Amino acid sequence: MNGCFITGTDTGVGKTWFTAALTRALRAQGIPALGLKPILCGERTDAEILAAANGETLTLNEINPVTCKPPLSPYAASIIEDRPFDFTPVRETLERLSVKHPGPFLIEAVGGWLVPITREIAVREWALELGLPVVVVCRAGLGTLNHTLLTVESIRATGLRVAGLVVNYFGADPGDMAAQTNPAILEDLTGLPVFKVYAGEDPDGLPEWLKF
Repeated sequence: MNGCFITGTDTGVGKTWFTAALTRALRAQGIPALGLKPILCGERTDAEILAAANGETLTLNEINPVTCKPPLSPYAASIIEDRPFDFTPVRETLERLSVKHPGPFLIEAVGGWLVPITREIAVREWALELGLPVVVVCRAGLGTLNHTLLTVESIRATGLRVAGLVVNYFGADPGDMAAQTNPAILEDLTGLPVFKVYAGEDPDGLPEWLKF
């Protein structure tokens, strides 16, 4: 499967917003990108956002084959709902789509990198199964150095390639010293390229390091 795996340092860091913006930008260039969120907990708003970004090319069930109603981790939701999490629809849907469409597929994770999907499988193990390069979305403000460095360290420990970091300035105070300095510090400490985004505004161009 051609594409990338988009994870975050936490939930609510802007993964869906960035996935949708990247999908729109690629499709505007004539690249038939498709944003997917195969696993979702809570309302299906994220899947609807990606459906619009995809130009309504896919159904909601193709974008999001597995939904858990409680807005929790998939593992916690499966306990609440008293049913084991079933990966089969996820795997079968991705296989069908990879045959039917050329991609690239922008696969958005559920929650952060170590969010448990089952007792044995976290987002990390799912990403390893897919084998795609990983994009990490993180916050701009105070605290992001620790969260991002831990996430990058864990991804690299699996052997997967981190393509780059997306620093989301949504909710950050432009005058905040942490938000001003964090991107350069992250670039220095990880050796990874950084792409800054401002939620509510589609990025001006695409990350040079993200090629399909």
